[in-house]
Amino acid sequence: MSNAMYNKMWHQTQEALNSLLDKESETVMESQRNQGFIFQMIATFYIKYVQIFRNLENVYDQIVHPQKRLLIRKILDGVMGRILELKHDMVELELTEFHYFDDILQDLKLAPQQLDIPIPKYFLKEKLEVIKGREKILAQILADTGLDMAEKKYSVKSIPLEEAVKLIQIAERARQGRLRAMFMKQIFLQEYRAKQAKFLSEKVADLEAAALQIQKVWRGFHQHKKTEKLRQEEMIFLGMNPPPLFNEVSATIIQAEKVTSLRNEVQIKHEEKYREALVTIKDDLKLIEGPDIKENLQDQIRHWFIECRNLTGTFPDYPHVEEGGSALIFSNKTPQQVTEDILASQEEEEKNKKNKKKAKKPKKPKEDKEKKNTREKSKEEDEGWKMSPSVFLPTMEEGNNVYKDMWRNRDESWNFPQDHDPELIKQEKRKELESEIRIQVDELMRQELKNLKLAVNREKEQPVKAGKKKGGKKKKKGKKGKKGKKDKDLTADRTTESLYRELVEEGLLIRALNVNLSDYIGEYSYLGTTLRRVSIEPMPSLLDVRQLIALYGILPLGSTTVHENAPLVKSLLLAGPSGVGKKMLVHAICTETGANLFDLSAANIAGKYPGKDGLQMMLHMVFKVARQLQPSVVWIGDTEKTFYKKVPSAERMMEPKRLKKQLPKILRLLKPDDRILIVGTTQRPFDAELQSFCKVYQKIILVPRPDYASRFVLWKQIIQRNGGIITNALNISCLAKVTDGFTQGHIVQVVKGVLTDRRIHRQNYKPLVAAEFMAALTRMSPVYQEEEESFKDWYAKTPMGKKRALALTGGLAEKGKGEKKEKKGKKEKTKK
Repeated sequence: MSNAMYNKMWHQTQEALNSLLDKESETVMESQRNQGFIFQMIATFYIKYVQIFRNLENVYDQIVHPQKRLLIRKILDGVMGRILELKHDMVELELTEFHYFDDILQDLKLAPQQLDIPIPKYFLKEKLEVIKGREKILAQILADTGLDMAEKKYSVKSIPLEEAVKLIQIAERARQGRLRAMFMKQIFLQEYRAKQAKFLSEKVADLEAAALQIQKVWRGFHQHKKTEKLRQEEMIFLGMNPPPLFNEVSATIIQAEKVTSLRNEVQIKHEEKYREALVTIKDDLKLIEGPDIKENLQDQIRHWFIECRNLTGTFPDYPHVEEGGSALIFSNKTPQQVTEDILASQEEEEKNKKNKKKAKKPKKPKEDKEKKNTREKSKEEDEGWKMSPSVFLPTMEEGNNVYKDMWRNRDESWNFPQDHDPELIKQEKRKELESEIRIQVDELMRQELKNLKLAVNREKEQPVKAGKKKGGKKKKKGKKGKKGKKDKDLTADRTTESLYRELVEEGLLIRALNVNLSDYIGEYSYLGTTLRRVSIEPMPSLLDVRQLIALYGILPLGSTTVHENAPLVKSLLLAGPSGVGKKMLVHAICTETGANLFDLSAANIAGKYPGKDGLQMMLHMVFKVARQLQPSVVWIGDTEKTFYKKVPSAERMMEPKRLKKQLPKILRLLKPDDRILIVGTTQRPFDAELQSFCKVYQKIILVPRPDYASRFVLWKQIIQRNGGIITNALNISCLAKVTDGFTQGHIVQVVKGVLTDRRIHRQNYKPLVAAEFMAALTRMSPVYQEEEESFKDWYAKTPMGKKRALALTGGLAEKGKGEKKEKKGKKEKTKK
């Protein structure tokens, strides 16, 4: 697409954002009591912000103008943060991590796919060189130490010569036996055909009957092919089957990919030119406009001296450098406004003196009690849900105002290649230049003011006392700072590179697999709202899980502003049966954000850094490197072992509970500036102590086994990704139905086992059939209903699960109690 098209997309998105901000500013002041209405309102805002986020991300990725991109980036971060805030509000309101918007999507005429949260491409683009350099260093360390799993050589057991000869003899005799059997079979068939020929030689062949038989077979075959073709055309026409060559990449898509890569190159060139222009334009302004700015500032300050002298009779005190110098007085003010301010300040001083003389009368305690009672009553009357204050709304409004003032009606007919605008740079640099020159002018004018005071008024200055007071205050602050205890740096004498190398050698810092979040395949839950209306809690779909990983894991780690200001999620727990993709999601977080992956699983840290001092050193090293090389993910696999109720005798030597006491302390030390996420994965959460488990992990996500829709999509995509061709002979619906209870891991394993290189080559004349996959499935054990119910029961005991259960059951009881109280109150009033 062209520059004009992306500019048009940006303008449309900004208009949508503007109208949404206006609506949200109206609803912030209103208080509501109907929970259903409140959720509908927040959910509509959330969906609309997601649409704006999708459009802005696309525009920011492809727009070429460097100054526009700065503004879009600011708004984009604000929209991301606002989405997380709204998600936080929805969780607090519904007391569940999973939400369903089927009815709202129907009203807005949107498809469920449009709710999918995109991952901004700039997360990786902006630090691509850093990530590549880090990967090279990691690969080199792994190669030097021999820990590279890809190049790991497995030991082969040696066999004695006699056994080897026997094996070869057995194989050769078996081969000869097979050949002998084939030869004997051919002889038997020849003899059988000769006998049949003798019996049939007496019968005379009827030529007409033979011709009719051939015609019948041919016409049947021809008509079968014709009807099959007509059926396929009809299915394509109805939209039930894809057209031919549907899965092949078209030439237009290839061309579009080339255009996007070219636009990215143009982006880089324009940004380099923009950075050069920032320096050159400032230097030019210094030479041309610098002397004029200096003279104007001096004249302005001299005029202020004279006006103060005429009004007050004395020269004013010049503001200190720490206070801002003359900028404190002349911040966007004319000399007339400055004189008005001086007179106003004098009047205020006189009023303050008079007010101090008047004694304040103490208020009666009865009046205070009455006021408190009235306030409590007013609060009870005004009780209702209000939109929580947002951190990101002011930044979005500010960005939107800049867009209105600067870009909405700007004529860019001269700027066809969408290069930087020099006039805008001049406006910015003039302010910087003025602040730099003002510092020099302040030094000169302070000296001039001293000379004026000595020459005209012969006043003696007393700046020493004021300086002493200020200095004394600062010293006190410094003393207070010294009292605060700081954490000791146990590795102050070591570099980050050495610590990084040691962690890699010890296996605590591992290489993340190259897996994208989009590789976590699944389908949406289309019956979520309908089931909840009938008071049935639906199991979340795989795409709901994927959305939560994007919201809680990827977006905050990718953007520093979002992580610092959005509701902070320090730790995340993924609980579910084996094979549902928990580890894959951990690796996807690292791949999408370019994060380092630290493995603190109980099995991995067993025997490493023994003792309390060793454990403290290990954690110090891990989190020091994680802070310095942000973003970072700390993964604790099989995390239930860290919080065992009772350690099994076989695992006591491993000391699995080493991190139990340390993890809460680490979480307290993590600040919003630290882009570090602790992710735990578990397939047996019921073995852990629930209370300490839930204290460490703020967000608990239950990863379910795939439902029918997700299994259908999984079979189709995994077969195609492994080189399989899907034809009408392969009944995917049957496979999806039969594999109820099997996980994604099972399906991937079965497909890889069936689709060997030989089977892929034979697909053209022997298409794939569902029966081929069934044989491999019979050797696997699925996730039974009882296991899934055990996960549900465990989740119901977590804090969020308990709140949700109380909201569904206890909410009704509370309403009943409230109604009874109201009735009692009415009866008492009638009696009175």
